[in-house]
Amino acid sequence: MKDVVILGSGPAGLTAAIYCARANLAPVVVEGLNAGGQLMNTTDVENYPGFPEGIMGPDMMEKFKEQAARFGTTFVSGDAIRVQLTGKPLTVSTDEETIEARAVIIATGASPLELGLPGEKEYAGRGVSYCATCDGFFFKQQEIVVVGGGDTAMEEALFLTRYGKRVSVIHRRDELRASKIMADRAKANDKIELVWNTIVEEVVGDGTKVRSIRVKNVETGETTERPCGGFFVAIGHRPNTELFNDLLPMDEQGYLKPGKGSFSELEGVFMAGDVHDHHYRQAVTAAGAGCMAAIDCERWLEQQGS
Repeated sequence: MKDVVILGSGPAGLTAAIYCARANLAPVVVEGLNAGGQLMNTTDVENYPGFPEGIMGPDMMEKFKEQAARFGTTFVSGDAIRVQLTGKPLTVSTDEETIEARAVIIATGASPLELGLPGEKEYAGRGVSYCATCDGFFFKQQEIVVVGGGDTAMEEALFLTRYGKRVSVIHRRDELRASKIMADRAKANDKIELVWNTIVEEVVGDGTKVRSIRVKNVETGETTERPCGGFFVAIGHRPNTELFNDLLPMDEQGYLKPGKGSFSELEGVFMAGDVHDHHYRQAVTAAGAGCMAAIDCERWLEQQGS
């Protein structure tokens, strides 16, 4: 019987592991197939405190993992495929084993929705991005393209005008899905060009970074190439919550609904990070949430007795 099993190994999960381990709870982290979370697809991280020169995303997550391991965290590779979150003990099953625990912290995160374009995966982190606040800084005075038509796309485009010399928003229809206030803000911004009735067909690079995108007008069929340094996909995120269908309450987008603090509605089950936060979605806020979940979990376990 373990004191706590943590699902996920991004900033939230590993911070929770550090705090739990230092509290002598000997946590077990089920890393997931995408171990390290979204930062594994990020090159330079320059907005995380303590790294004035910046740090590569994978290097940061390796440091998180080393720190958690130093205090006694055990790591299990692969995905959790089944969980039992009621009764005693709670259980988490992988392909290899079933782990019994007194408490579970869910930090499975979220995944950006991808377009599935040729070149998209190849240039992820090298011009292709899914987070303007994470990466906008790297495209100062460059041509930037955002694809999407909802509030997320408008927010990203407006933010990116701080850096790019021009931001082109590619949308497949002739009107935006965004709320009126967000659409009006984008339309009123001189640095934003709205490109209607257009889809992106390919991300083009030079082997090192993005150089342009190939687009097609869906009405005329005309194909053109638009030079750009940054290509931001802003069509939303998908929380990694499939495992908890019918087990925990979720909103209409599939994000978990937390109770007070990091508590869920189930006894001994806590949550942290992007799995329930679709507003901030930053490494530093996820890490903070991991800390809170670990402290809540530690105090709850203390109340239950050994």
